[in-house]
Amino acid sequence: MSDAGKILVIDDEKNIRRTLALVLEGEGFEVIDAASGEEGLKLAERRLDAVLLDVSLPGIDGLEVLARLIAADPSLPVIMISGHATFQHAVQATRLGAYDFLEKPLSRERVLLSLRNALTKRRDALELERLKALSPRVGHRLLGESAAILKLRQQIAKVAPTRGRVLITGESGTGKELIARALHDASAQANGPFVKVNCAALPEHLIESTLFGHEKGAFTSAAGRRRGHFELADGGTLLLDEIGDMSLNAQAKVLRVLQTGELTRVGGERPISVDVRVVAATNHDLEARCREGLFREDLYFRLNVIPLVSPPLRARRDDVPLLVEHFLAEVCVENNLRAKQIRPEVIARLSAYDWPGNVRELRNIVERLAILSDAEITLADLGPGFLEGRDPLTQAAGTLFDTGSLKAFREATERAFILARLETHQWNISRTAETLELERTNLHKKMKSLGIEREKV
Repeated sequence: MSDAGKILVIDDEKNIRRTLALVLEGEGFEVIDAASGEEGLKLAERRLDAVLLDVSLPGIDGLEVLARLIAADPSLPVIMISGHATFQHAVQATRLGAYDFLEKPLSRERVLLSLRNALTKRRDALELERLKALSPRVGHRLLGESAAILKLRQQIAKVAPTRGRVLITGESGTGKELIARALHDASAQANGPFVKVNCAALPEHLIESTLFGHEKGAFTSAAGRRRGHFELADGGTLLLDEIGDMSLNAQAKVLRVLQTGELTRVGGERPISVDVRVVAATNHDLEARCREGLFREDLYFRLNVIPLVSPPLRARRDDVPLLVEHFLAEVCVENNLRAKQIRPEVIARLSAYDWPGNVRELRNIVERLAILSDAEITLADLGPGFLEGRDPLTQAAGTLFDTGSLKAFREATERAFILARLETHQWNISRTAETLELERTNLHKKMKSLGIEREKV
């Protein structure tokens, strides 16, 4: 099949079919043709990139063929052609989903222009479908009932309906993309596209063409025009993930789009207007990168209108049991495994772990446990070295286990336990005291005796 595309021509005039085939094949297209609507519909069962369709056909007329083609593939571009068309024909064809309507005698330049634009639109539609297919299969829910997640949900509910730009910060694996998707789903642009681009994964020489698109011939491999992610997200939301890794040159162009609402494709001259809500995400300290000259301060202020923080899993340990149960059920379905039970002591150990890889690491561990364990997941399935040196209690008291006194061991573990709870509840003393089953004043006394103070930021 030709790289330019496969085109079906349906026309009862043999000379029209022959002329269009010569013109299109000369431009690198693969052409198949049919003399009737019935024959054309049979050929349309193959994979096609576009159709040139005559309005007046023997048997099934062109408008009926158009309706059937669009019903079978709504994204298939169909260009109607006619020598005796009326205005009503053109209106009806447009309502049925025709991409364009051309009158005979056909102009070579007009046919090629319409066809190329139609193919660009189809490629963009297919690219959007591909991007959607890359979305997480589990929906866009922020699972959890911890204080940190409840606060985050409240913030999203306030911010989502507005046009305010959002900067999501947080460690890797905390679910920054889920926050961006939750913002999109609750916004006025929810019916528009959600497009994500990972700025850290793009080679420097591809960032501009990926974000802003390119014109044919803009560089060696630019065989045709291609819209970038800003255009693909028009009317919706664009997530610039890991924006802290974007080059200064690309940052300047992103800033211009945010300021003007217009972009210019690589190799292009005409500015293109876009209506996109930009959400940025990063695991970097952008203020520090601004001071180091690695990030534009003016872009930072443009993006950081509304900051949202994606909390680390160690700050929401109360959510670990819920997440474990959810991931376990999900993994068993995905891998055709029978439903498995997990022992309470395993949940307890997982809840005490400090999770440097956050929710992503938890999900990976649960998948491993589900696949390698028997019907019930036990402590033995965790492996001897899984929590070594990283469980806060083990880390605090491990060195005292063999050589320290009972008092020193007890104080070290008690201090680590209280610190972990304070961090889980974001240093909310009342909530922490409640979960520890202590009076608030007694918790203050404990903290003072154990030398626990919140670090000043």
